[in-house]
Amino acid sequence: AEPLAAPAGGGFGPATLAGNTRISDAQRARAEGRSPIIYPGTQPAALTAVLALLLAGGAALGSYGLLLPLVVLQAVTAAGWFRLNGMWPARQGIALAFLGGVVADIGVLAADSGPGAIIGAAGVWVLLCVVLQLRSHASPDERLYGLMATVVSSALAVCGAGFLAADSGAVVAGAFGVAGAIVARSVRLPLPASFLAAVVVGVVAGVLGGAVGGLGAGAGAVVGLAAALCAVVGHRVASYDYPSRFVHMTAGVALPLAAAAPVVWWLGVLVA
Repeated sequence: AEPLAAPAGGGFGPATLAGNTRISDAQRARAEGRSPIIYPGTQPAALTAVLALLLAGGAALGSYGLLLPLVVLQAVTAAGWFRLNGMWPARQGIALAFLGGVVADIGVLAADSGPGAIIGAAGVWVLLCVVLQLRSHASPDERLYGLMATVVSSALAVCGAGFLAADSGAVVAGAFGVAGAIVARSVRLPLPASFLAAVVVGVVAGVLGGAVGGLGAGAGAVVGLAAALCAVVGHRVASYDYPSRFVHMTAGVALPLAAAAPVVWWLGVLVA
C-alpha cells in the first residue's frame, strides 16, 4: 500500500528509513551564509580556566609540578591546530608537534637558559617538519599546506614551554588573567562589551594572581592585561572558518593559553 501523505497544514513529514540526519551548527551556519566566526561557548571556556588554574597551581609547586598540565596543554594545542586547519587525523604531524613541545620542556629543565632551549628546539623542529613534508607523496600544494600547519603547530607547542621558563609568579598571574578573560569572553555580550569585559576581568584576575604568586599587585596587573589580550586573540583564532565542536574543545581550549605563554615569560623577566 502507498504511504499516507503528510497533512497539508504541516505535522509529520513522509516516512523515511534512515531518519533525518542532524547537521552541526557549523554546517548550518555555512549553509545559511552566516559569518564564519563561531566563538567557543562556556564549556571550552570552563576547560581553559581549569587548565589555567592547574598551570598556576603547578607553577606554585615548582617546575616539575608545572610539567604535567603543561604537557596536556601542548598535546591539546598540537591536535587543535591541525583540526582547526581541517587536517585530521594527521597523526604524524600532531605527534611531531607534540614531541617538539616535550623536547623544549626537557631542554628548559636541563639548561640554564630557557629561551635558548626553546629557540633551539624550534629551529630543529622546523627542519624536521621540512624533512617530513619532503618525504610526502602528496601534491605540492598539499605538501605546502601541511608544512605550514606542522610548523605553526610545532611552534605553538614549543612556545608553551615559555611557562616553564618563566618566573613562577608571572605564570600564576598570567594563568589567572587568561582564565578570567576567557570566562568573561564566553558571556554573550556585544563584541565591544565582551572584549572590554574580558580585558577588565583579566586585569583583576592578574592582580589577584600577582598577590597569590608573590609577584605583586602592580606587576600582576601588567601580566594579567597582556595575558588577557593574548587569550582574546587565541580565542578569536579558534573561532574562525566555521569551526566544529571538536575544534572548540581543542583549539578553543588551548590557544588562549598557548598564545599567552611567550608574553608571560617575557614580562616575567621584566617585572619579576
